[in-house]
Amino acid sequence: MGGMTPLDPATAYEPGVCPEPPARPVGQLQWMRLLYKNPISVFDREAFSADFRQNRVPYGNFILVNEPRSIEHILLTNHRNYSKGRLTRDALAPVLGDGLVTSEGDLWRRQRRIAAPGFHRQRLAQAAGAMSRLARQRVAGWRVPCEKGQPLDVDREMSSLTMEIVARTLFSMDMSESIDDIGRAMNTVIAAFGTVNPMDLFFLSLPTWIPRPRSRRTRAALARLEQAIQGIIAQRRRVDEAPDDFLGLLVAARDEETGEGMSDKQLRDEVATFFAAGHETTAMALTWTLYLLSRHPAVESELCAEADRVLGDGEATFAGVESLSFTRMVVQEALRLFPPVFSIQRVPLEDDEVGGHRIPAGSFVTISPYVTHRNPRLWPDPLRFDPGRFAAERTNQRHAFAYIPFSGGPRACIGSGFAMMEACLVLATIARTYRLRVVSGHPVEAQGWITLRPRYGLRMTLEKRVSGASSAL
Repeated sequence: MGGMTPLDPATAYEPGVCPEPPARPVGQLQWMRLLYKNPISVFDREAFSADFRQNRVPYGNFILVNEPRSIEHILLTNHRNYSKGRLTRDALAPVLGDGLVTSEGDLWRRQRRIAAPGFHRQRLAQAAGAMSRLARQRVAGWRVPCEKGQPLDVDREMSSLTMEIVARTLFSMDMSESIDDIGRAMNTVIAAFGTVNPMDLFFLSLPTWIPRPRSRRTRAALARLEQAIQGIIAQRRRVDEAPDDFLGLLVAARDEETGEGMSDKQLRDEVATFFAAGHETTAMALTWTLYLLSRHPAVESELCAEADRVLGDGEATFAGVESLSFTRMVVQEALRLFPPVFSIQRVPLEDDEVGGHRIPAGSFVTISPYVTHRNPRLWPDPLRFDPGRFAAERTNQRHAFAYIPFSGGPRACIGSGFAMMEACLVLATIARTYRLRVVSGHPVEAQGWITLRPRYGLRMTLEKRVSGASSAL
């Protein structure tokens, strides 16, 4: 593994985008303040290279695990001993209910069996055409702001595009007229539930039935999201012949072991999970990828050349997307530096041991892709943007759990193949026509809410490409 390499922010892709790690471990009060301000700022310099760190605060024992074999033990080998924990549930259940992301035990295993066929290769191939059409329509709509020199809110563009893609491909629903309104509600909910404060830790000591106070704005946003989720289900119930899509699969599915279908609540929770979580992570992956490309024109040029060569002037196909090998490596490297799911929480049901370290039952165990992906013992020159890290010969030399943007083990993201195909296809579609540049003076700062987002959004200008397949749009 080698010795520890200093984590010097001056070597980053751009200073100030991510918070500078504290020089040394911080005390309990400062740790809680940093957690509230930005959860990714609590990790001191040495934490990025440490295998195991422990921090006791008034409301619990917090442990960071940052070594691939130990991560594998928790997420795979001994995964039945670890629950998602109340912190995760309190942050996500108000929207997702008991969907795949938040459910546990037999309910989770049953729902996973039912949902899995929706992401088989044949289903992905069916979705590619709709993804391509929606991406082309979105990029075509950028012509006017490009000609007028108007900046785009790229994070909003990616969020609304991926929301449309999920609605169309998984639920056969056109939500274009309400997408902006739903997006605003989603942003409000993510900011409200993604901010960890001491009260969140205090509530862990109280019974689960005691409701947490929420602002009027947050309650209104939750109601708007619930309206959208119920609208998807209500529209399906009105049709005589259901489309052959993911929602149809959920409605018709019967558990192979029990023969039971989903209850109305279970259907609602899975629709909410795949609608909300299914678009947000891909949107943030695309947002950060476009930011990194704007800072690395040589990588951007290679990506544009591949998009021209593979996609040409036609519409992307599933086979074409599979040929976007460099594009895939670019997305993978962006996911390394800016993993949308930046923190994975687990709580051991019984005492455990990893790497010679004891983990008491009830501890709050954190596995942070953000930290592990920047561990200099695993990733040489970790702050450098280098898609070549994901060439096959280099990938094969790494431990599988050194790279976990989609988590790992049985609870790895069921939609990872869908998300990667979507990200590659959208990115290549953009690259055929435009280069994007961050607006001069616009602050870019990574903020850990529920996902890793740019705190102030990402405003970028469009530069029309003068060659390649751009004339197709």
